[in-house]
Amino acid sequence: MASVRFTVTPTKAEDLPGGSDLSPDISLRSGSRVRFESDSANRSDPLSEVSGGVTTTSAGGGADSPDHSSIDQGEGNSKTSSVYINSNHQVDDDDFYDKNLALFEEEMDTRPKVSSLLSRLVNYTNLTQGAKEHEEAESIGEKKKPSKSPQMGTLMGVYLPCLQNIFGVILFLRLTWVVGTAGVLQAFCIVLMCCCCTMLTAISMSAIATNGVVPAGGSYFMISRSLGPEFGGAVGLCFYLGTTFAGAMYILGAVEILLMYIAPRAAIFEGEGAAMLNNMRIYGSIFLLFMALLVFVGVKYVNKLASVFLACVIISILSIYVGALVSAFSVPDFPVCMLGNRTINAHDVVDNHCSKTVMVEKTTHLWKLFCHNAQLNTTCDEYFTSNNFSEIKGIPGLTSGAISENLWSTYLHKGDVLEKRSLHTSQVAHPASDRYPYVFADITTSFTVLVGIFFPSVTGIMAGSNRSGDLKDAQRSIPIGTILAILTTSLVYLSNVVLFGACIEGVVLRDKFGDSVKGNLVVGTLAWPSPWVIVIGSFFSTCGAGLQSLTGAPRLLQAIAKDNIIPFLRVFGHGKANGEPTWALLLTALIAELGVLIASLDMVAPILTILNLQPSFQASLLILPLVLPKTHSLTLSLSLAPPPPDVCSAHLSRSLSFLGMTFCLALMFISSWYYAIVAMVIAGMIYKYIEYQGAEKEWGDGIRGLSLSAARYALLRLEEGPPHTKNWRPQLLVLLKLDEDAHVKSPRLLTFASQLKAGKGLTIVGTVVPGNYLQSYGEALAAEQTLKHLMDKERVKGFCQCIVAQKPRDGISHMIQSSGLGGMKPNTVVMGWPHAWRQSEDPQSWKTFINTVRVTTAAHLALLVPKNISLFPSNSEPCTEGYIDVWWIVHDGGMLMLLPFLLRQHKVWRKCSMRIFTVAQMEDNSIQMKKDLLTFTYQLRIDAEVEVVEMHDSDISAYTYERTLMMEQRCQMLRQMRLSKSDRDREAQLVKDRNSMLRLTSIGSDDEDDTDGADTAGFSVTLRSALTRSFNASHFSSRDHSNVRRMHTAVKLNEVIVNRSHDARIVLLNMPGPPRNTEGDENYMEFLEVLTEGLERVLLVRGGGSEVITIYS
Repeated sequence: MASVRFTVTPTKAEDLPGGSDLSPDISLRSGSRVRFESDSANRSDPLSEVSGGVTTTSAGGGADSPDHSSIDQGEGNSKTSSVYINSNHQVDDDDFYDKNLALFEEEMDTRPKVSSLLSRLVNYTNLTQGAKEHEEAESIGEKKKPSKSPQMGTLMGVYLPCLQNIFGVILFLRLTWVVGTAGVLQAFCIVLMCCCCTMLTAISMSAIATNGVVPAGGSYFMISRSLGPEFGGAVGLCFYLGTTFAGAMYILGAVEILLMYIAPRAAIFEGEGAAMLNNMRIYGSIFLLFMALLVFVGVKYVNKLASVFLACVIISILSIYVGALVSAFSVPDFPVCMLGNRTINAHDVVDNHCSKTVMVEKTTHLWKLFCHNAQLNTTCDEYFTSNNFSEIKGIPGLTSGAISENLWSTYLHKGDVLEKRSLHTSQVAHPASDRYPYVFADITTSFTVLVGIFFPSVTGIMAGSNRSGDLKDAQRSIPIGTILAILTTSLVYLSNVVLFGACIEGVVLRDKFGDSVKGNLVVGTLAWPSPWVIVIGSFFSTCGAGLQSLTGAPRLLQAIAKDNIIPFLRVFGHGKANGEPTWALLLTALIAELGVLIASLDMVAPILTILNLQPSFQASLLILPLVLPKTHSLTLSLSLAPPPPDVCSAHLSRSLSFLGMTFCLALMFISSWYYAIVAMVIAGMIYKYIEYQGAEKEWGDGIRGLSLSAARYALLRLEEGPPHTKNWRPQLLVLLKLDEDAHVKSPRLLTFASQLKAGKGLTIVGTVVPGNYLQSYGEALAAEQTLKHLMDKERVKGFCQCIVAQKPRDGISHMIQSSGLGGMKPNTVVMGWPHAWRQSEDPQSWKTFINTVRVTTAAHLALLVPKNISLFPSNSEPCTEGYIDVWWIVHDGGMLMLLPFLLRQHKVWRKCSMRIFTVAQMEDNSIQMKKDLLTFTYQLRIDAEVEVVEMHDSDISAYTYERTLMMEQRCQMLRQMRLSKSDRDREAQLVKDRNSMLRLTSIGSDDEDDTDGADTAGFSVTLRSALTRSFNASHFSSRDHSNVRRMHTAVKLNEVIVNRSHDARIVLLNMPGPPRNTEGDENYMEFLEVLTEGLERVLLVRGGGSEVITIYS
């Protein structure tokens, strides 16, 4: 027979939290601290101190129902209406239930023993895999208005700038080459595709512009206010870079025209290749400097020059049409020298003789080039010897039928000779050498390359919207001017494709720099009355387009900087007193210089294509979310005599916007897939930077509306049926308690929730503010701000919910019932253990705790109760080693298996190992249980040590009876709460005096010398026997033994858990259910205390009644 030892440790009363202690094992007056130990059970380790401070997050409250015990006497038998757990089960046969699991006996039908679950594991593997289906997923501050900036209308502010940017360098320098290489049909498709893309983009932009006032910032403003600051900033910066590189491209075009067609002798470095690139860099830098200075002086001067530059553009285009008509009657004299079917470089025909000899025996300069000397009997190139020279008309005229030959494509590789397929050649010779005066292709061409080079010619559609701050009525001018400019330029481009194919010889069209026509600009050969009309007009046109780009780009950057969504760009929001963006212009000039240093128009064009297609893609994309939340406002504006641009908005549909978005995306990857990926990565990086570092903005953007629509759709999908086990995730409702100063009492509870969720899933943090909602509304807002601040500090992504209620436990009940929406309701409640519930004179704290347990059980929610939460590690205190121990006593859906896995995903618990303990009874096969449990953990892919603990039936010890007696005595004391405090103190002192003798006697038995051990042991055995007989005979003979059996379970389990898991970092343990009879609530709290004594960190887990893990894939 084992002895029971009662140890008394004197302490000061003021050391005890909560004032006086109402528990019978602690004196109200002397403040003694008591520890119970059993020699036979190896209870040498000190258990947890009863007075240890434990914080709580559930508010106490509610009416206190009086506890009564009515005893009916009849025929010598007393029938008691007991306050104990399971009081309605009047069963005296202890063998009916397992003594070691008596705490869980009421729920064995829904929460079976682990041994029962493991015995069915073999059946799991025999089931058909997948038997169950898957579940049926305004700007910061006040914007300063530019002071006294020029106020322009549609013509000068939008239409003309768009025309100048669109009719830029590509039309005059590359369109003929695109037609000659791709053929009329494919060139027509390229131009039509690009024009359709820009038209769809303009329609989308017009719909936004007509839906509200457009201040400075233009396209950026519309995108950012429709797609949010993240998309707006990312796309705005990409478009800014595109506009800046467009200025560099126009400058390079102007320099190319100057050095190749106007003043070739102005070149500083002689030669081709690298020398020409260096010339482009030097002159391009000079041009950029002059243009930047002109823009710095003021936008009004740029606008004054705009009419001059546009006049040059119009005159140049008209000269092309007139020249095409004139060519039908009078063919211009631009002969092309051919050797066989190969094109000869006209620069090498110095004596104007396209032949081998002159007269009879005099050789020409071409003979010397092919034969390396002027002698007739020398050895010459084989192809030269086999073929003769001939001359063809470079401009055969509109009625010549040349279009039939130019219909089809002629793609070339770099170094190929330009050949006319219809000319006869005597033989197919070896590839031509660059030593001979042929015209060679300078780059390898394909359909995608031509798309990338041509698309910048249609990207000037944003030139007007970028200057929205200078417009009188941007809402009206932007749609009208942009769409009219696109229609005009599209018509010009498409008609020129046909005219070039009909009037100009194919080899001349494919001659990019006009070498076959003595260095003339190819499009200039068609112009009337002189090629110089086109040369001069194209030069001023490209200069004007460059000025427009350098005017619009700084204003775009200034608008982004003033919005303060990208902190490091804030300095570029400042400018001169009249609003001119000085610092932004400086940065624009520096970036444009990088483009100038590339020195190749064909290399800059694809970059510009991607940087302009991405904003166009986003401009089309923004209509999709806009149509949903703002349809009514668009329709309303139509019904009130709208301006003409709103016609576009009326007929706009999501399908049209989706078509434009598809066009842009396709063109991005067609032109250059690698540039497209790089641009998307850059835009994504800017997006994430703004999301994490930028200022928060709420502009009523369409993405928010799209998110609401997507959330509604997802919630409705979740309502279609209960979630499958594989889709179950812990959606947390964390209950926190605030003190009188609105500070969270247990912030570590939220820390633990963040470790459990690792920033994923739904988390709702709630609290209850006592009082009336009408009077406590301000307190509720303050409490909500406190919770949000704590969530930000702990980096918990989720929502706050603050309930105002007269009684805290009613508020908690309402919160559990109403939290969440549809399928996104919390399925797990996290709450703290009541702080010092034994010492508290107000029982509402622990009664609220038990009421919350009952409410979560009724709602079929899982419950997590961390005990000693103040000892849990913070996010900055990772565990370098240790164990996470799981004590799997009953199966309640697999929560105990899932929670350690989730905890180990967090850095704090990642290095901890997992151990699983389960309990075997006398009738269980512990060896087979361990095999089954190993199989189960293997199928779940859980790396854990497995151990089965055997708990044999044993007689109920005197220690158990003593703990039960003290629990009941304390219960009786609490029933007398209505007595005066002095009466309660006197009652408590009587209880203390009655127990002091027993404890002192036990102490004496442990402190005796070994020589007196036999006598002491005999006395202890006699005392224990007497106590057992006394308890059994006088106190428990006529009552239900459920309390004794439950206390026996708690004591036995605690002994085993403390023995095996005393060194664990955290212990996860099944939480017994609350008593059905509310009069036994305090006994329930005592059972949980005994169950968890001696454990530093405990997580009590109670499942929600549904399976949360599965072994199936």
